[in-house]
Amino acid sequence: MILVTGGAGFIGSNLVAALENEGIGPIAVCDHLGDGDKWRNIAKRRLEDVVRPDELMDWLAAPARQLTAVFHLGAISSTTATDADEVLANNFRLSQQLWRWCGREGVRFIYASSAAVYGDGAHGFDDDVSDAALGRLRPLNLYGWSKLLFDRWVAGEQAAGRGDIPAAAGLRFFNVYGPNEYHKGGQQSVVPQLYRQVAETGRARLFRSARPDIADGAQQRDFVHVDDCVNVMLWLYRNPAVSGIFNVGSGQARTFRALAEAVFQAHGTDPQIDFIDTPAAIRAQYQYFTEARMDRLMAAGYDKPVISLETGVTRYIEEYLATADPYR
Repeated sequence: MILVTGGAGFIGSNLVAALENEGIGPIAVCDHLGDGDKWRNIAKRRLEDVVRPDELMDWLAAPARQLTAVFHLGAISSTTATDADEVLANNFRLSQQLWRWCGREGVRFIYASSAAVYGDGAHGFDDDVSDAALGRLRPLNLYGWSKLLFDRWVAGEQAAGRGDIPAAAGLRFFNVYGPNEYHKGGQQSVVPQLYRQVAETGRARLFRSARPDIADGAQQRDFVHVDDCVNVMLWLYRNPAVSGIFNVGSGQARTFRALAEAVFQAHGTDPQIDFIDTPAAIRAQYQYFTEARMDRLMAAGYDKPVISLETGVTRYIEEYLATADPYR
């Protein structure tokens, strides 16, 4: 059996769909579903079980429970979260518990880290996990810090030779976009937000630059399609000798203007872009540039080409956002 924590979430539900499509399973999902539409992300899947996070360790303790892999994608992922105790309980201590359980049981452990560990990028975007490199990183928010805290703990465990887990790997996802992110509200990627603006008004809104050396719309991110993230996870599942912490992005920073233009192109209209002030609440944490260094993942043997921004945005809009049923 495969366990996917956060399996009803954005990246998790896309992984569950891919596992089912590849005939890998049976699959169990651990997640909070709440009273919204998050359940729709897994409504098309055949699942062995759906477990609440607060019941997970008891569920794993069942004598007949036999897993071959845990994909640990569950977390409090909001970059505006402020309850440090809650974030640490979910993003750090539960992750430690799962790591130790997998070590005892000999189960592969693949988990989601985040590019948020890099903060403003002052020290680059190199997935070097030496103690010195990890110690230089300064995340801009609580979420990023919780992910870095676990990365440092994992690196320490591996350096000390503890927790010998097959295929133990952490993945620092950059700016992911794609189907099944709708439950995230304001934390969705920019693509569906821009698409709705263009569909409703014919115009798109982007944040104005607050830096004199960067033009409006020239802020850059490493935008990566969720299918690329899933492909990396499937590759790791099939290559149990590969361990480490790896960046997962496109490897190429693109501007928000280029992203908006791709949305207009997919919509079949000419770009009409307005610029608005960045909200004061996020201005101090705003990143003007991110770009994943992908050489460590490539050196480990991963060689699948990434989906270009234009292709990914067009596919997302035509196959999901512009349809009656946008769920994968």
